[in-house]
Amino acid sequence: MISLKEMYYDFITPEDNGKKIGLLRTFLAIFGGLVVAYLGMMLLIFVSPGSFLDLVVVFVLFYTFVWACSALWIVLAPSKLSAFLRVIIPILIFTLFLSQMS
Repeated sequence: MISLKEMYYDFITPEDNGKKIGLLRTFLAIFGGLVVAYLGMMLLIFVSPGSFLDLVVVFVLFYTFVWACSALWIVLAPSKLSAFLRVIIPILIFTLFLSQMS
């Protein structure tokens, strides 16, 4: 049975080679990048001047680019902990800004 200390050290140690991504990083990159991109687009909708209908096409095209960039940024993290933090910290920041906007 693996102890918590061993799990923590496995979580914080960087990978030896970059040939395998891992299930956790893949999951975090896909769904974490999706949530980060969505919250970022919602923040841009509240901040940008003009009506929502005028900016829909720009946001739809820009959303896919932001999702791909955030997923790549998350998956290229050196350790599992840094990949997890690259998802959690932007989500918290965007959520705090969005809660202050509404």
